[in-house]
Amino acid sequence: MGISEIIFISASLAMDAFAVSICKGLSMKKLDWKKAFIIALYFGAFQGLMPVIGYFLGATFSDLVTSIDHWIAFALLSIIGGNMIKESFDDEEEKRNDNVDFKTMIVLAIATSIDALAVGITFAFLKTNIVLSVVLIGIITFVISLLGVNIGNKFGDKFQNKAELSGGIILILIGLKILLEHLGII
Repeated sequence: MGISEIIFISASLAMDAFAVSICKGLSMKKLDWKKAFIIALYFGAFQGLMPVIGYFLGATFSDLVTSIDHWIAFALLSIIGGNMIKESFDDEEEKRNDNVDFKTMIVLAIATSIDALAVGITFAFLKTNIVLSVVLIGIITFVISLLGVNIGNKFGDKFQNKAELSGGIILILIGLKILLEHLGII
């Protein structure tokens, strides 16, 4: 997997954190950069940690599934992407508060990074450079989350659904590309 694909995956994975960051920004009467930094740090750290866990899980079982790894990568990325697309059309309003205490942020960070765990499994099957991937995922999520808090504070709900929709589509297209490459079609 090339660096451009890793960057696209990183940005796509960051969309859940971006959406929650927008909500956090909406909850702030005035932008609090300290809180914005804490939010971005939690999301970036967990988004970077989860693929490592997934990678080691995937590497442990890779010998058992090497012949079908491209199908697994396609299925996982398609399921994650499909779920993100479905959520982008969900009108359910997320609970909003600007609290950044440990209990609040740990739950949000884990919830927004579960997809990254599954992507880490895919990285193991594809023998992706995990260090580069984790660094890019963490940094990109941090920056996107910081922007999300700022955008949420200034512009509101306008971008949340579009970000999730775009991220979902990108993940499905990357999964399709992996499958087509392994089948020798492209």
